[in-house]
Amino acid sequence: MSNLLQRTITGIVFLTIVITAIAVSKITFLILFLLIIIGSMYELFVLSSKESITPLKIYGIFVGIIIFLANYFYVNNILSAKCFLLIIPLIIGVFIIELYRKSEQPFTNIGFTLLGLLYIAVSLSFANYIVIDDQLNYNPYLLLGFFFLMWSYDTLAYVFGISFGKHRLFERISPKKSWEGFVGGTVSTIGIAYVVSLIFPELRFFDWAIVAIITSVAGTFGDLVESSFKRSIDEKDSGKLLPGHGGVLDRFDAVLFALPLFFVYLQLIR
Repeated sequence: MSNLLQRTITGIVFLTIVITAIAVSKITFLILFLLIIIGSMYELFVLSSKESITPLKIYGIFVGIIIFLANYFYVNNILSAKCFLLIIPLIIGVFIIELYRKSEQPFTNIGFTLLGLLYIAVSLSFANYIVIDDQLNYNPYLLLGFFFLMWSYDTLAYVFGISFGKHRLFERISPKKSWEGFVGGTVSTIGIAYVVSLIFPELRFFDWAIVAIITSVAGTFGDLVESSFKRSIDEKDSGKLLPGHGGVLDRFDAVLFALPLFFVYLQLIR
């Protein structure tokens, strides 16, 4: 099977699962995002171990799950804001557990464990505040529109880059990314924002166009940040779970930067 065919099949299956999980119910949404957190944090921690860094894999992932669940239960009015107090002793636990591991570089291990929590678990937790409205109803359409624009930019930037790319965007980190791909992908995604505004009228075209810019710019930086980390340890992909696409972190690296900014924009216009 050719790499292009494998990549296409994997992409279709992946998009179908993500869209279905978000669209069906808040329970499937919860399961999906917990799996993304587990997969992404695990891959990040495994990658860091290649540089003789040993973050708290199991405990770190456990705390990441608690962080997401605390936000989920809070936004659904199941628990009060006091549920976030539980996170404080859990964070302190990272330092205490590392103390007993007798590692030669304890604060590097602590740093990477906390990085996984902030970079992945906290970033993805903003999704809870996007899908639950003020009346506590589950509304997946804003998040679906966001992902539609994110995937559109990713695809179109790749197409423009392959077809017209001559000027490198950030050659030191990602030799294949070009300014032509970035500009072409961004402009095209702004055009697609009009279609998104018709499908998801929760936001005006102007607002979806701003979201398109957010996904393009923040998504590109998110991808570059993960690429810089992989390049520093001489790895091409974060994992092998998605044939032709790499790992879970490879698929959601752009989301980790763009999703919190999407949430911020929604707060500014409401």
